[in-house]
This record gives sequence, structure tokens and C-alpha cells, in this order.
Amino acid sequence: MKIAISGKGGVGKTTLAALLIDYFRKKGKKVLAVDADPDANLALALGVADPESITPLSEMKQLVAERTESQPGKFGGMFKMNPKVDDIPEKYSRQLDGVKLIVMGGVKKGGSGCVCPESVLLRTLVTHLVLLRDEVVVMDMEAGIEHLGRATATGVDRLLVVVEPGRRSIETAEHVRKLAKDLGLTKVAIVGNKIRTDKDKEFLEKNLPDIPILGFMPYDERVIEADLTGKPPFDLSPALTAVAEEIGRQLEKA
Repeated sequence: MKIAISGKGGVGKTTLAALLIDYFRKKGKKVLAVDADPDANLALALGVADPESITPLSEMKQLVAERTESQPGKFGGMFKMNPKVDDIPEKYSRQLDGVKLIVMGGVKKGGSGCVCPESVLLRTLVTHLVLLRDEVVVMDMEAGIEHLGRATATGVDRLLVVVEPGRRSIETAEHVRKLAKDLGLTKVAIVGNKIRTDKDKEFLEKNLPDIPILGFMPYDERVIEADLTGKPPFDLSPALTAVAEEIGRQLEKA
């Protein structure tokens, strides 16, 4: 099963990713957690004690240079468009209670459509993870779906867009759905987060009528406490964990 999670910054997509990773781990699945958001926080949400010690793949200049046959620090020039990536999950992941965690990092670019060794390596890796791995792969994406290409998108079992009650979050969800549709990814669903009342649920249902909603996660201040103390949300918030478990069961049935 391959799951990509997107949404506006701050809506709780990393929290949902951590909760689903914990759910599948407890089910005895082999899980590969992928932090594909340049603002990497998944390691912290999974309870990694020293997340700052993890070097993102995009910053491993020697690795990028070796795999793409490029020259570190040099713009332009020739490099491989199909670098070897199949050994990266084993060699460059952080092991955590049966979960392999990969932090991809971001690619600094001066304009849109960057084609550079770092971006080629990351895109090739995502393609490998989605199409060729036999684990449950949970990818914490940025607000868009930057790392997904057309061929890769069709291999994603479900794109979950985390949405909080608010106009900007709704706009981001619609933008992500359009990007997904352009790539041929039609299996898109919504997860509502930071839900305080039934009015919040009604707001999301009214403004996103054409996208299935898999669940509503309640607003819980213990998520803030988890972030402040460096503990995983599944250790402190039984309410969120229960909702994530139900979402996980729906994903397994799909």
C-alpha cells in the first residue's frame, strides 16, 4: 500500500502520517516512512530523539554526485537521469521500532521546473518507492505533490489531503486535487483535522462536496504538548489515535 499525504502547512499532515505509520506498524506491516516535505518534521513526530542528526538525502552531495554522475556544486552540465536508488532505503534510512524512515529534503531552485541532480535523484527514488517496494509506504508531502510524476502518481493507492476548517486550507485542497488529476491520480480523499464542533464538520462537507472524507480528527491540545516535549502524538492523544485507526482500516479495505 502506498499512501501520500498532503495539505497546507500547519494543518496536521505530519501528525496524520505519524499516526498511520504507527497503525500499520502495530498491524505487523513492514513500513517505510518518507518525509518528502522540505520542512521536515516527521522524525520528531515519530519520536526520534535526535532528528537534527538526520541528513536529508538532497544534502548528501557526494551521494547525489555518485548516483547522477554529476559534479557537486556545479550548475549545468550532463548527469544521469536514471540514477541507481534501489539500495537507498536500506543504506540511508533511520531504523525506528520496525519502521524505516527516509528524510528526502528540499531542492533549492531559482525558478519552477528545476531539473537538477538533486531533484532527479529524489523523483527517481519516489518512483522506486511507489512502484517497486513491497512495504507500506507513507509519504509526508509538501503542500503540493512536488515529488510525484505522472507514472508515479498512478501507483499511489490513495492521496490524503489534510484539511482544517478554513478557506485557505480548502483552497489548498482544491489545488492539490487539480494537480493530482493532471497526473492521473484520481484516488483522492480528505481527512478533516482540528475539528472542534459539528459546524466545523459541516463546513468541510459543504465546501468539499465532491471529495470523499475518510474521517475527522478532533482538536486536541495534547498534540501541541507532544510537539513541545518531542513525543509522538500517538503516545499522548488517544482520540486522534482512534480516528487514525479507523482511517487505516478504511485504507486497508479500499
